[in-house]
Amino acid sequence: MVLSACARGDWSAAAFPWLSLQECFVGIAPATVMSVSFSGELAYEIHVPNASLYAAWLALREAGRGHSLTLFGARAVESMRLEKGFLHWKSEIITEFDPFETGLGRFVRLDKGDFVGRDALVERQSKGVRRKLVSLKVNTTEAPAPKGASLMHGDLVVGTVTTGEWGHRVDMNLAYAFVTPDVARMGQILDIDLCGHRVPAQVIDFSPYDPDLTRVRS
Repeated sequence: MVLSACARGDWSAAAFPWLSLQECFVGIAPATVMSVSFSGELAYEIHVPNASLYAAWLALREAGRGHSLTLFGARAVESMRLEKGFLHWKSEIITEFDPFETGLGRFVRLDKGDFVGRDALVERQSKGVRRKLVSLKVNTTEAPAPKGASLMHGDLVVGTVTTGEWGHRVDMNLAYAFVTPDVARMGQILDIDLCGHRVPAQVIDFSPYDPDLTRVRS
């Protein structure tokens, strides 16, 4: 393991389980490490002071030589998070939609007491959801669905794409979209306006890759 090679401590799954946090040194750089990532694999977020970034980078790159560690970019992260059903701030987690519409209602405890925004959420919940976030399998290999693309049901615009990317591990063209509740059911076929061409897309379960989260806990 890369962290074991450049940071003191026990980094096994038993000692450092998923969603836990540890303070340590990566090489000579002080770091806060969290067992969480957008990749859907056993991976980590490593936070270090700005002045120590290069030291941490050098330590990780050197430790990774024996583990085939390679670099990847933001589009790879987008691809992997779509495969896992993970949401992103400013893409799906936005102020235009409330937690119930985004599928995050399980994190809201309206009976827990007063908190900022509670009254607004109570009012919103009483009116029902206006949109629902869904995951889509897009029936084309030509291009991903662009952000802001319209979703059609017949002649009606019923939603808007927030993110689209190819899922390389599941071999699917994936997208997220906010749609009207009447077309948010599993298996529903819609059309995406893909650069002027209507392409079929099917509502599927979130997380087509490792839905039981086995790999992040391994």
